[in-house]
Amino acid sequence: MKNKNVISIALAGVLTVGAVAGLTGFTSKDTEVATSFAAESETEASTALLTTVSDDSVTEESSSEGSSSTLTVAEVAAKALPSVVTITNTSVTELESMYGYGYYFGYGYGDEGGTTTYESVSVGSGIIIGQNDTELLILTNYHVVEDATELSVGFISDDEDEAEAVEAVTKGTDASIDIAVVAVQLDDISDETMSEIAIAEIGDSDSLQLGEQVVAIGNALGYGQSVTTGIVSALNRTIELDTYTAEMIQTDAAINAGNSGGPLLDMNGRVVGINSAKASDTGVEGMGYAIPISDVVSIIEDLMNKQTRTETVSDEESAYIGITGQEVSSEMSSVYGIPEGIYITEVAEDSPAEAAGLQAGYIITKFDSTSVSSMTDLKNLLAYYAGGETVSIVVSYQSNGEYVEETIDLTLGLLSDYQDTSEEEEATVEEGRRGGNN
Repeated sequence: MKNKNVISIALAGVLTVGAVAGLTGFTSKDTEVATSFAAESETEASTALLTTVSDDSVTEESSSEGSSSTLTVAEVAAKALPSVVTITNTSVTELESMYGYGYYFGYGYGDEGGTTTYESVSVGSGIIIGQNDTELLILTNYHVVEDATELSVGFISDDEDEAEAVEAVTKGTDASIDIAVVAVQLDDISDETMSEIAIAEIGDSDSLQLGEQVVAIGNALGYGQSVTTGIVSALNRTIELDTYTAEMIQTDAAINAGNSGGPLLDMNGRVVGINSAKASDTGVEGMGYAIPISDVVSIIEDLMNKQTRTETVSDEESAYIGITGQEVSSEMSSVYGIPEGIYITEVAEDSPAEAAGLQAGYIITKFDSTSVSSMTDLKNLLAYYAGGETVSIVVSYQSNGEYVEETIDLTLGLLSDYQDTSEEEEATVEEGRRGGNN
């Protein structure tokens, strides 16, 4: 039976700050891809895959060199640091004005009885996991990039004062397991930086044993990359967080705010976990948690190969689905046992949703491999898709008293067609009303 944790757990990922030195500027430089990256791109041009390394291959290589199969902490850090990045998330937070006076804790005056918005900056960590023909791909936690209006990635450098920071975009997310893949354009990275960074090796978290030594690296407290070490103190620990429940690796390696999205490494320098959370109760020490990498490899690779969308489509190409829905929040999910997502309350007649087989009562949890939790999320995503495109969506619905998950192909409709039809129907109704009055 899995152990169920009842201690208060906090996401370790984001350290909210006023400003982060060295991570506020973007650069755009012409570059040629470093040799090690280019070789991988030539052999796998269409599909980006994680670089996995088995225990057998490591043991065989070590034996041939006549050395130990494990590294020192310093050697692990030296091997892994070039693949670890810092991530800065700039977002906009909206607060309701108190008592209708439009003033909120020094942020200035807003509309009476309305809301006040302010810019919030937070920092986390990430792991370079691969590349395609045009992008460098970085793994992190969903909560590190959540609600970002602007992202930047900072790379390691021998000279910290000259560490390069570049603009990034979220390529895909899965909020249900708290992971995200971020993309950086290769053309935005300088030759010097490309020569210093590396793609992480992925290990096997299923082979971890209690008491095994591990190393954690991340942007702790926003001060830059730091290295901590400890042991695996528990496996398959069921952790309940605000937005999801997961089975995690427990370690006493220090994991603090800013560490989330960084790697938990075995003593061969391979990624075995994604640092995500820590126990925060008074009197609790040395209880950090990481997502086991072997549990999420296939999902990460799906997100790596998703099309990056940075340009919204024109009004003429705008898409629609044809549903009315409401958010299933984490609180509702916890109370009622309903999956988080968009609960469909109505499906429009002759709509793309109806054609795909969607029904009232279905809950949409993912749209094109990206988690959605509200109609606003879905609307924001649709802005990047054209009518006529076919995307996969994941829905949950009740069957025999349980929620089951199904992937459905949905061909998006043109919003202009829907609007034209609506206008015709309104005109017909209005004409009928006038005829009835005569």
